[in-house]
Amino acid sequence: MEKGLVEQISRIMGDWLPKEASIAVAIENFYVYFKAGELDLRIQEGDPVPAGSVAEMTFKKKGKVERLVENSLLGFPYYGIGYPMEYAGQAAALVVMLPPNHILAKKPQLRFLTGKLEENWRPVPLERVTHIESSQKKTWFYSEEEAYSTIYTLKELRHQLPDYFLPVHRSFIVNINYIEGIARDLSSNYVLTMKDGSLLPISQNYAGSIRELLGF
Repeated sequence: MEKGLVEQISRIMGDWLPKEASIAVAIENFYVYFKAGELDLRIQEGDPVPAGSVAEMTFKKKGKVERLVENSLLGFPYYGIGYPMEYAGQAAALVVMLPPNHILAKKPQLRFLTGKLEENWRPVPLERVTHIESSQKKTWFYSEEEAYSTIYTLKELRHQLPDYFLPVHRSFIVNINYIEGIARDLSSNYVLTMKDGSLLPISQNYAGSIRELLGF
């Protein structure tokens, strides 16, 4: 594919994409173009398309793909949107890659969560929610040392929460305002200490993007 044409497409898309977005083009299972945003996935021209990536899913589906990739071989989790293309009779895919905490404008942003405590349902403002957890096939959120169950899944909440909520693990989303500190455990993995005393793991898949976002 002519590089000039791809760069023109990239510039046009850049007018409406957030600055965090990266853009990649793949032809026949190899990347032929990559423009890094603030979250650099370090893709090089000529790299093979990894299994499980949005580009690979776009090739298989031969249609638009939109999903969160948590266990990314590229080194970071990301939210990807893949568009099928064709060039000179060859299958191609254009992929937009966004940080995992990027909020898409498809659904209205939540201002509170309604949770069940014993037999009562209670609306809780998001500013008072310390963190959210997926455990035992249920979603729980925590506020003022109380644990509430909610009807939402963690995946649904990721795209409806304000930007001060940060996914740190496939099972946890935290409110940045309630982080007391970040340290390494005996295995050199990062662990969050929340202001309520909770200790939450940061998975290796999220560590790089969290360090970049929080600046440490």
